Amino acid sequence: MVGFPLGANSTAVKVYEAGELVEQGVGELDLVLNIGALKSGLTRQVRDEVARVRRVAPGVLLKVILETSLLTQEEKRLAAVISADEGADMLKTSTGFAGGATVEDVRFLKSAAPGLGVKASGGIRDAAFALQLIESGADRLGTSSALKILAELKERAKEV
Repeated sequence: MVGFPLGANSTAVKVYEAGELVEQGVGELDLVLNIGALKSGLTRQVRDEVARVRRVAPGVLLKVILETSLLTQEEKRLAAVISADEGADMLKTSTGFAGGATVEDVRFLKSAAPGLGVKASGGIRDAAFALQLIESGADRLGTSSALKILAELKERAKEV
């Protein structure tokens, strides 16, 4: 993860972190967006951050974490558009520290940046909610309850 957990690191630090991870051979990067910069209207800084991390990580799957529970709809839309414009591959709803995924956010992000994948992350604790997120458009799920969810899905499959 780059800029974890708050996204408040400077862009230079995030670029350095990303470069180090790429040198170590990672195939994916999670970039925690600078929420303070976004909320302050510093869109050029946010755009530069995503672009510079993308440049040091060509060919690496780049997921931008938005912390959707902290953002207005307009801020979510702006973050999604900037991420798409600057070469991100996916949007991620949350680190899990500041709220979690919602069906509404997954739908909104899919519509705001139709070319990007969406990873719903945070607060996914049961199969019913996991399935709702997938049905709403989530391409991936981030959960610490995977074993529980898989067991629930296995039970559901037996009932069919």
